[in-house]
Amino acid sequence: MNTQHATEPISPLRQRFIEDLEMRKYSLKTQIQYIRAIKRFAKFFGHSPHKASEEDLRRFMLDLIHSGVGRPTINITITALRFFFSVTVNHPEVTRQLQHVSVPDKLPVVLSPDEVAAVINAAVHFKHKAMLSVAYGAGLRASEICHLRIPDVDSQKMVLHVDQGKGRRDRQAMLSPNLLHILRHWWCIGHRKGRLLKDGWLFPGQNIINPMTTRHLNRLCHEAVKKAGISKPVSLHTLRHSFATHLLEQGVDIRVIQVLLGHRKLETTARYTHVAGKILKTATSPLDLLTWQSEH
Repeated sequence: MNTQHATEPISPLRQRFIEDLEMRKYSLKTQIQYIRAIKRFAKFFGHSPHKASEEDLRRFMLDLIHSGVGRPTINITITALRFFFSVTVNHPEVTRQLQHVSVPDKLPVVLSPDEVAAVINAAVHFKHKAMLSVAYGAGLRASEICHLRIPDVDSQKMVLHVDQGKGRRDRQAMLSPNLLHILRHWWCIGHRKGRLLKDGWLFPGQNIINPMTTRHLNRLCHEAVKKAGISKPVSLHTLRHSFATHLLEQGVDIRVIQVLLGHRKLETTARYTHVAGKILKTATSPLDLLTWQSEH
C-alpha cells in the first residue's frame, strides 16, 4: 500500500509500521488513520516516536485534548499508539496509562421516505442515483457500495453479496425488485458507454480498473442533499440509518434488520427503535388505559 505522497521520504520504522498493518489486513481507511495519528505524535515529540516514554505520551494526549479535537479522534489516536508500541516497536508498557474517552451516543439522523426520494432524484448522473439507491435500498456502507462487483448482484437469490464488509466479514444484503431494475438499467448505460468490465466493478472510478472512492461517493451524496434542499446534517450513512428505521416502522423483526445491516450485536440495531416515529405513535401510554372517575 502506498499511503504517502510519491515525493515524501519514508523511514524504515514507518515502513515496518505500514507492513504490520498490512499483515493484519487492516482496511485502507484504518491504515491511513493510524499513520496520520503516529505522524502527528512524531511531530509533537520532535524525535523518532519509538523513543517516547509514558510521560511523553501523557503530554501528547493533554495537548491533543487542549487542541479541541473530537472524542472519536482521541480514541483512534490511542488505538493507533497502542498498536504502534505493542506491535511495531514491542514496548506495550509505554501505553498502559492511555484510556479511551467516552463518546456520547447520539441518535442517528433519519430522513423521511419523501426526503430520501428527493435526494436520489437530485443526483445528476444515473450512476450516482444507482449508488444512492443501493445505500438506501440495501442499507450498505459507502465502502461496501464502492467495492461491489457485477457478479455480486445475484438476481437468482435476490441478494447482494458483500465481500469483506466492516469487520472483514462477508454477508448477503437485500436486493429488492426495484433496486434490481435500477442496477440493470445502470448496467445497460455503463456497458453501452464501455465503462464496465466483465466481472469488474459495478461502480468504477475514472479509471475503470479501480472502484469509485468512498470520498467521491460521499461528495456526490452531499451535492445531491444540497440540491434537494434538505438542511439536515446528512451523509451517505444517513441513507443506511433511514433504511433500518423504515424497515422497523414496517414491522420487520429487529433481528432480521440486524442480519441485513451486518451488525454483530443486537444492541447496535436496537438504537433505531428510538427514532422510529411510527412505532412511537402506535404505542399506547399506560396512562390512557386507566379508568377515570367522571368530573363533578
